[in-house]
Amino acid sequence: MKQTLRALFSPILNIFESGNEAFVYKSSHRYILIFIGCVFSGLAIAVFWVAQGKDPGYFLPVLIFGGIGFISFLIGFIGTDRAVAKIWGTR
Repeated sequence: MKQTLRALFSPILNIFESGNEAFVYKSSHRYILIFIGCVFSGLAIAVFWVAQGKDPGYFLPVLIFGGIGFISFLIGFIGTDRAVAKIWGTR
């Protein structure tokens, strides 16, 4: 299942998994990334729920928060260690 998802989302994952430079990976970074995905997805759901039937301009925060949450979940669950380290910045 993981390989199927990796193949499906490979255009997004390749952006974060590319490079040859050294990276520092900590397992806690993956857990924090998944938590951030939960927070931003929760924000997207909350804004969508509050803005139902109102000005369509409220959907911009839903798209932004939802996109950040989706990318965080994607990298956190099926991304490589290099992708997680690239999100946090390599040093």
